[in-house]
Amino acid sequence: MSDITQHISKQDEKEIINAIKQAEKNTSGEIRVHIENKCPEDDAFDRALQIFEKLEMHKTELQNGVLFYVALEDHQFVICGDKGINDAVENNFWDATKDIVISHFKEEKYKQGLVEGIIKAGEELKENFPYQSDDINELSDDISK
Repeated sequence: MSDITQHISKQDEKEIINAIKQAEKNTSGEIRVHIENKCPEDDAFDRALQIFEKLEMHKTELQNGVLFYVALEDHQFVICGDKGINDAVENNFWDATKDIVISHFKEEKYKQGLVEGIIKAGEELKENFPYQSDDINELSDDISK
């Protein structure tokens, strides 16, 4: 099993975290990234839901957490939004964001895919979940592994 840093360096992580901070300036939504080498479940979406709960993303006030789940070696990527988002948007809401991320992943540009996807997610969420002047960062911006 390879080390995640073979694909995403410490500097890349800083840039991804900065993208989260930038995206969250557009929206009250909370964005997290979880990266692991292999997906231990048969279904990456099931795994993303497990991580979503483990990170307590379902506990945001507006139920507007978003998880970018990546299993590098398995080439799996999932965007998982909480109930508040899913109730407010169309079923294909994340498609354009996924397309951006996956297009970069296919070229092994993992940091670039995540950064652009995160920025796009912040822009997309802005319409239904605009940034509030009294917004509190309810979830850590750090990447979980």
